[in-house]
Amino acid sequence: MHTLSLPYPDDLLVTSGKAPQALEEELAFLLAAKLFEVRRLSLGKAAEFCRMSKLRFMFELGRLQVPVINLDDDQIADELRDD
Repeated sequence: MHTLSLPYPDDLLVTSGKAPQALEEELAFLLAAKLFEVRRLSLGKAAEFCRMSKLRFMFELGRLQVPVINLDDDQIADELRDD
């Protein structure tokens, strides 16, 4: 597995009001959400990317008003299969 290292300023911690680990988890989720939204990752792979269950990832997408179902028929069938 490859690793992405992303530097961020201390100001981001201050303005977010989050601990470093919580901020990094949020950033990973936001990246996964965007990659899902632009169809670069499937729902399952995006959830895996940010270390969430599919159900929680879907819930969090809903909070951002990102449509969960943006798939064609074949992709929907793949997503409905159990992992």
